[in-house]
Amino acid sequence: MSSNQIAFVAYLDHDNLGVGYIASILLEKGFAITLVDMREPFPTILESLLNPRPLITGFSIVFQYHLDEFRNLMTYLREGGLECHFCAGGHYPSFRYKELLYLAPQLDSVVLFEGEHTFAELSEAIRDGRDWKHVTGIAYRDADQVRCTGLRPLADNLDKFPLPVRKVTRPEVLGRKIVNILAGRGCYYNCSFCSIRSFYAQPPGKVKRIRQPEYVVREMQLHYEESGCAVFLFQDDDFPMGGRPGRAWLEAFCGALRTAGLQHSLLWKVSCRPNEVDEANISLMMEHGLGMVYLGIESGTRAGLELMRKQISPETNLAAVRTLKKLGMAYEFGFMLFDPDSTFDTVRENLGFLESLCGDGSAAVSLGKMLPLAGTRIDEELRKLKRLRGTSPYEDYAFRDGLLDEYFRALSDAFRLWMHGDGGVMTLSRWVHLQAAALRRFYSDGEDTQAALWDTVSSANRFMIRSCQSLADAFRSSSAAVRPAAVTDLATEVAVKHDEFATKLSRLSDRIGQLAAKSVVESGALACVGRTLQGSSLFHGADENQ
Repeated sequence: MSSNQIAFVAYLDHDNLGVGYIASILLEKGFAITLVDMREPFPTILESLLNPRPLITGFSIVFQYHLDEFRNLMTYLREGGLECHFCAGGHYPSFRYKELLYLAPQLDSVVLFEGEHTFAELSEAIRDGRDWKHVTGIAYRDADQVRCTGLRPLADNLDKFPLPVRKVTRPEVLGRKIVNILAGRGCYYNCSFCSIRSFYAQPPGKVKRIRQPEYVVREMQLHYEESGCAVFLFQDDDFPMGGRPGRAWLEAFCGALRTAGLQHSLLWKVSCRPNEVDEANISLMMEHGLGMVYLGIESGTRAGLELMRKQISPETNLAAVRTLKKLGMAYEFGFMLFDPDSTFDTVRENLGFLESLCGDGSAAVSLGKMLPLAGTRIDEELRKLKRLRGTSPYEDYAFRDGLLDEYFRALSDAFRLWMHGDGGVMTLSRWVHLQAAALRRFYSDGEDTQAALWDTVSSANRFMIRSCQSLADAFRSSSAAVRPAAVTDLATEVAVKHDEFATKLSRLSDRIGQLAAKSVVESGALACVGRTLQGSSLFHGADENQ
């Protein structure tokens, strides 16, 4: 067995920055790194791991809903002769390490919460033949017990970490390479459906840490100058732009972009809360390359927002989007049509809100359901109320109205490809909106394509909203004998409409690529442009409660 090989198995359809930062620490300490994409066939994964014979194979299991896939892979690898130390990390492993070690006996250890220093120390101990069970920040099985060695304090200064390891091959939008990046970690807020705050609140240390803006720009400049990356997707759950501290950070960040001469060369996307959308701040950011904003809207009802502990109102959500539209800023948003307290009335209220929000096609409608993720308040509350059903870690709740469960299943089945397919309307819509933003930023104003894009997405949104409303009416007013026909009719119509809208969006994507190529020819520049739908996978998993 090699003494310095470390392998990671993770979903790598976009940069896994958690794994990337750990890998960069290991490289500094003299280890060799192999990154394996979980989406590869199991025989391919086994072959790629048997060759280097790693000291440790780490598995990045972010959410519990991925557990069966990883367990099956671990079993396959063990049966295939891989005998190295197996270690897991991520949100679910950190919150429920006892359950995980029971359900996945192939595992030797779990790295808890922030893993850079813990995984490095574990790797050194195993390489050097020392007792690794004394490493702080891990859990492991000891006979019939599970032991935890305590929680390692969070790193004080994120800028001391080396830059994360990333895949060499980059996704592109209109010939511009895309990179995921972080300005900080953690979140000040405590939404009931999100595990981010609790993930960083359990270990000792600051629950929210922000990098120095100059270091963030330095990283962007490095990617731009050495690899030609020009599109940066910030993965912060809440980009540092709120209040006076946020304004000061933004000014320093934009100033650093100007100093580096990058204010006209890059396009970047951020995520923020609706109450942090300030016209002056967004305008400043747009002057320096902001091209898209992801908003955590989540609900259009007061009751829903209160359940989620969002500390905002539906009016605040609408006002934020009005500001973005006024400034011509593209946006996406997270939304959960269903939550544990949903009724047919709240569903209808949410659908009306979506009509007001983006019936114009400015963004695509999503039909998500709040999930009881490990480490969230909503999971704790539902557990106390004994509302969770099923076997852990795949527990879910039933609505109080059993008819609503049937309605939700019917919508989920009918719109599955629309919402979650690689070539689905949702994925295509978000991708073409990003293409349109890139076209305006790098090539031309793109006004002719934006009008067509909004018109197509508007038609798709209104069809979806109308379909949801019609099926709800059918469920509430029809007998049980009539409902199956309504569900079948909906599925048939959705399939036809999906193909229609997906075709229109694909043609718009091609058209945008042609306009970019024409601009390249006219300017004499060299670039590779076109419809690069491999980048569409960047949007998968953006809404963890979808």
